[in-house]
Amino acid sequence: MTKCGFVAVVGAPNAGKSTLINDLVGSKVTIVSPKVQTTRNRILGVVVEGETQIILVDTPGIFSTPKRRLEKAMVRSAWESLSDADGIMVIVDANRKNFEETETILAKLEHHKTRVVLVLNKIDLISKDNLLSLAQAFSRPFIDQIFMVSALKGNGTQAIKDYWSARLPEGPWLFPEDQLSDLSERLLSAEITREEIFNRLHQELPYSIWVETENWEEFKDGSVKINQVIYVQRESQKPIVLGHGGNQIKAIGAAARRQLTAILKRPIHLFLQVKVRGNWIENPRLYASVGLDFKSGGS
Repeated sequence: MTKCGFVAVVGAPNAGKSTLINDLVGSKVTIVSPKVQTTRNRILGVVVEGETQIILVDTPGIFSTPKRRLEKAMVRSAWESLSDADGIMVIVDANRKNFEETETILAKLEHHKTRVVLVLNKIDLISKDNLLSLAQAFSRPFIDQIFMVSALKGNGTQAIKDYWSARLPEGPWLFPEDQLSDLSERLLSAEITREEIFNRLHQELPYSIWVETENWEEFKDGSVKINQVIYVQRESQKPIVLGHGGNQIKAIGAAARRQLTAILKRPIHLFLQVKVRGNWIENPRLYASVGLDFKSGGS
């Protein structure tokens, strides 16, 4: 009998949610960055373990005091993803010194009816004694199990798949066996470019940027031509993205193209353009394109 269910993956920013999901899925379905708050939309990663299809819902990192419309919409999206989930995984950066945000999340989940597990991530960065003390500190009556993993190295993650494959409800699979995500190739390509921007621009600028796939053209030889627009909020930000003589945007494009070629397994021709759109953060269409509710960010 086949099984299938949704597992919401939540946690404080930069806890390693995206890295863990990519490891469990076995392929890149969501962007990874050392910067916090890079996931902007709910992404489904599909894991097949035996007869069970585990649908992981990657959510924007939950942080205590969202201020801007985009931040509010992201946090609202994260909490709403819990309502229909069959299970919840709370990811914790075990190497962190302050766990206030995680404590806030756990407090809100205390009376939640859904099965909750805790995943202590980045365990390779702390001592065994500190890890055991941390596990004891996070123990709660409503937490069914605590896992200790290094998502980056893939250590301990098989136990997570075994756990959910044994506990999700019986039912038909919702995705074909070879489908790894519900993320469209157009949106994935924009996410990959945004990841490279995060990795190469080391100030606050990436948080003022939106990437949109404007055109996607497939050719008979299997190659794809992708035109993307990088929106910035101010004219002064444009030369930062372009770099001297265009070297920065060329490097971003080359790195994104390499990733996309490997992920999509076909030749990619990627063309990037930078435009100034001061009010992109107030554009309902852009929110809708990544599954966020524009109105929820205004309350």
